[in-house]
Order: sequence, then structure tokens, then C-alpha cells
Amino acid sequence: MPPFALPAPLALARAVTAVPESQGWTLEPKWDGWRCQIHTATRRVWSRHGTDLSRQFSDVGAAAAGLPDAVLDGELVAVLNDGSGVAFDRLQSRAGRRGPRRGADFTVHVALFDLLAVGHTDWRPRPYAERRTELLRLLEGGPPTLRAVPATEDRGQALKWVGALAGVEGLVGKRTDAPYAAGLASGWVKWRERHTAEAVVIGVTGTTPAAQALVLGRPTGGKMRAVGVSLPLAQPVRLAVAPLLHAAGEEMRELPGTVGGLPGADPVRFRPVKPEVVVEIEIDQPRLEFGRYRHRPRVRRVRGDLSPELVDNGQ
Repeated sequence: MPPFALPAPLALARAVTAVPESQGWTLEPKWDGWRCQIHTATRRVWSRHGTDLSRQFSDVGAAAAGLPDAVLDGELVAVLNDGSGVAFDRLQSRAGRRGPRRGADFTVHVALFDLLAVGHTDWRPRPYAERRTELLRLLEGGPPTLRAVPATEDRGQALKWVGALAGVEGLVGKRTDAPYAAGLASGWVKWRERHTAEAVVIGVTGTTPAAQALVLGRPTGGKMRAVGVSLPLAQPVRLAVAPLLHAAGEEMRELPGTVGGLPGADPVRFRPVKPEVVVEIEIDQPRLEFGRYRHRPRVRRVRGDLSPELVDNGQ
């Protein structure tokens, strides 16, 4: 058994806009999945927030039982059986059930990228390079659904993974000589490939200028549908868009927290505006998912050259 209580707090990565180029960094692909922690000896699986997922992902626990006693850090990934790639939404469907379902069109794999403990030994104080070597040793000859992510110190090679490997949405950088630390104390960084799109402003939320954000919509079936809430606006963008907005009534409205990119959050209250202004947004997924953006977009600029009817529905 591990020398610390489970589930243990996991390392987190700070978002950056550029991939590290200096020496001393190891880069790994960032898969589009659910962060997880696995204790192989007890077949237990937890989410990043410590939610017990052992029943829903009992197949993962069963596969992990074939490995030595260890605590592993990784990402649950739903791999489609037809070989067409991965599907994040399948993980949500699995979580809503009691366990694996016969006839499902996907298999859950685990992309493993770190090691917290082996038996009674705490591996967190050891450098990443040592943890990586031990992780590879533990997984050698193990189940095919549990595999270590590739890793390299070659920035050019790492960038080739983005788009070439199914389900890779970016890169994670780790200091090669650093220990495993919880939260942002880890020193890990994450870089996501970015895309741009257009959206129509249909509302404004936030009670102070620093918290002000836009409710974003897209025309679908002749109606304007909310697809997300932006990150708080940078001051130049806020000053540019404010004079162009016109209120559409006095009453405040609400959106479910999921539409705002905040699963499980309280509803988002906003003041509606006439759907007249188009903005360019920066997103980390090229298409909508369940009719919304999973992560909150960043508004880059006003698109005065576009009218709302020219914005596609993003499907």
C-alpha cells in the first residue's frame, strides 16, 4: 500500500502560449480525456477532483490489477472501435452508467504519464526522469489499454504529435529534474493548439469591468442559440465592443453552467443584447461539443466586416 492517503492531490499544469524551447524540459502529448489517478492493487480509479470512478471504469481497474502495486497518474481516453479516433463525449456517457456496457462503440484506454508510488515507496520526491524510467519498467508487458505517453526533449518532434496522433490536443512540459508536486507547484506547463472562429454577441455577464464577459451565440435553424460564455474581456476588446451593443430588454436571463463551460456550476446570469455584433474568438477545439464550447473562448477582436447571418453554426 502507498505511504500516503488516497486519492492524493495531483500535479496541475499552468497554461502557456508557447512550447518550452530551453534545455531541461521533457514534452509529452496532452490527450483529450479525463484526468485520473489509479491504485493498481485495489483497482481504484479517481478523477482529478477525487471522485471515485471505480465502478464506472471497472474495466480500467481490472486491467490495472495486472500491474505491480503502484499509484499512477494519467488520462482516461475513449478510443473508438472503428479506428476513427477518440471521443471525449463517450467518457461522459460512461460516467452516467454503473460500468462498461456491452456493444459500446469505444474502449477506454489510459494514457499514463507519471508515477506517485510503488508499493510502500513514495516516488514523488524523485526527479521526473527517474519516475519516467520506473513507469516504463512497470508497464512493460502490461495490458494494451494501459500505456505510457511518448516523451521527448525535442520540441520539433513533440509538435509533430499535435494533429498526427488521434486525440492529442496539445503538449505538457515538465522539468526533467523536478519532483512531483501537487497543484501548480509542480512547475508543469500546458500548451494547446488554438483555432479561431466567429460568434455573435447575445449577452453580457459580469458585475465589474474586470469580470465582464460575453455570452456567445450561433444561428441554428433560424434561431440564435447560446454556445458559450467568453473569458473576461481584455480592456482593449471591452472598449471596442461596448459602444456597439444595444440592450434587448431590461430583464436578466440565465444560462445553465454547462453552456458557460463550467460543468456543475451555478447558472450564469446575463443581460441580453441585440444579436448585431460579431466577434472573432480563440478556441481550443475546432467544433462545438454538445452544442457548446467545452472551454471558455477568448475574444480577440470585433469583426465589423461580418454580419450575424454570415456566421456558420459551428457543427
